[in-house]
Amino acid sequence: MKTLSNREFSLYKTFIFDIAGIDLKENKKTLVSSRLQKRLVHYSLNSFGEYYDLLNADQSGEEKQIVVDLLTTNETYFFREPAHFDFLTELLSSRKAGGHFRIWSGASSSGQEAYSMAMILADKLGQVDWEVVGTDLSTRVLATARTGLYSLMRTEGIPPAYLRRFCLKGSGPHEGELLIIPELRARVTFSHVNLNAELPDLGQFDVIFLRNVMIYFNDETKKEIVKRILAKLKPGGYFIVGHSESLKGLSDNVVAIKPTIYQKQ
Repeated sequence: MKTLSNREFSLYKTFIFDIAGIDLKENKKTLVSSRLQKRLVHYSLNSFGEYYDLLNADQSGEEKQIVVDLLTTNETYFFREPAHFDFLTELLSSRKAGGHFRIWSGASSSGQEAYSMAMILADKLGQVDWEVVGTDLSTRVLATARTGLYSLMRTEGIPPAYLRRFCLKGSGPHEGELLIIPELRARVTFSHVNLNAELPDLGQFDVIFLRNVMIYFNDETKKEIVKRILAKLKPGGYFIVGHSESLKGLSDNVVAIKPTIYQKQ
């Protein structure tokens, strides 16, 4: 195990802030050290400083993306923070017919949030025109999301009726796994997006989830990210953040209608 010096930690702290806007606190030094050890071993390097030099020399961007994948946290599960999905269910149940309904999972991680949304949309809107877009900074978790394949140990949040209707239980080599049905996966798209940069043309959305992400940003970065995201939200649309987060002081263009649920003016 190589030791990560304070100077080296500062270099990686600046690196991830410049790319992703993530503000690593001093208590994350051990996390950075443990997650980057494997790259030192991979290249037979003697220090984190040597690896940082290699990182800066990376012209392809591939090694930089590996570091981003390693240093970003992607904890998620189906129907996490159920009150938000209850709100979505109520919203769709009272919605009048007509129009293309779109939802954006802005930090989709390995896809459970996006597929949870899709199950509700399929249940409440049926075959009418709807779509779920999932985006994330980590290409590694996006690869998992696109497969729609998960361990049965991680599906306890899925309502039993949805589990029977939208999921396939694996057998043989896929024993202990669950696959989201193809019809549902076809309605969900995943792409690589950095919220700390100019956003691609994703179109407009009726609902945007950006949960448990802004806790990693400083106030200035939060304001910039919220501004970019709100530009993608339709007037009257809903912006949902995590239960430990708030948009207070970040935008004058939304009003709180419930804790952590905001509506665009």
